[in-house]
Amino acid sequence: MSHTAQPENDPGAETSAEGEHARRFGWWDMFVHPDDDQRSEGGFQGERATLVGYLRDQRLTLEMKCSGLDAADLARRSVEPSNMSLLGLVRHIAGVEQTWFRIRLAGQDGPRHYRTDDDRDGDFNGAVPDPAVVADAWDTWRAEVAFAERFVAEAPDLDLVGKRGDCLREVLVHMIEEYARHNGHADFLRERIDGRVGQ
Repeated sequence: MSHTAQPENDPGAETSAEGEHARRFGWWDMFVHPDDDQRSEGGFQGERATLVGYLRDQRLTLEMKCSGLDAADLARRSVEPSNMSLLGLVRHIAGVEQTWFRIRLAGQDGPRHYRTDDDRDGDFNGAVPDPAVVADAWDTWRAEVAFAERFVAEAPDLDLVGKRGDCLREVLVHMIEEYARHNGHADFLRERIDGRVGQ
């Protein structure tokens, strides 16, 4: 994979005096054309639809930020000295989904994904450039998202209190916050990998 900030044949690409690509916004640098973007533009009706819709959009943004990269790039710790990588973020957020929806709200037991008492940063530390690790991370994340979506769809209302005393409404707000924060990290990680910005 090429690691230039903008492909040379892109109409918005500029070259600095040092010969490096300058950062410049343009639709040519977007992950998808606006007409093909699966995310919403708001306009939700009602509290549940609003919270669920914004969370869905944040989840789609994380997928988009990771698209088109191989295992090496996904595992690259591109914002030194942080141990974060895009793959680490996927593994981390899979564990966050599991914790809030499966464990705290639904009351299910089981080991946490990718972290142990001996390595509480295992989600990031174990994000190695191996296609099998990447596939496992996406499978795990998608399974947890599917569980969360079913749980929310079947909840009678947003006042539902989970097995450990957490209110569904507050969990949804927290998850939007969690994704938004980490999508900001993903912005920097991705730009350092291949210069992709925006969306």
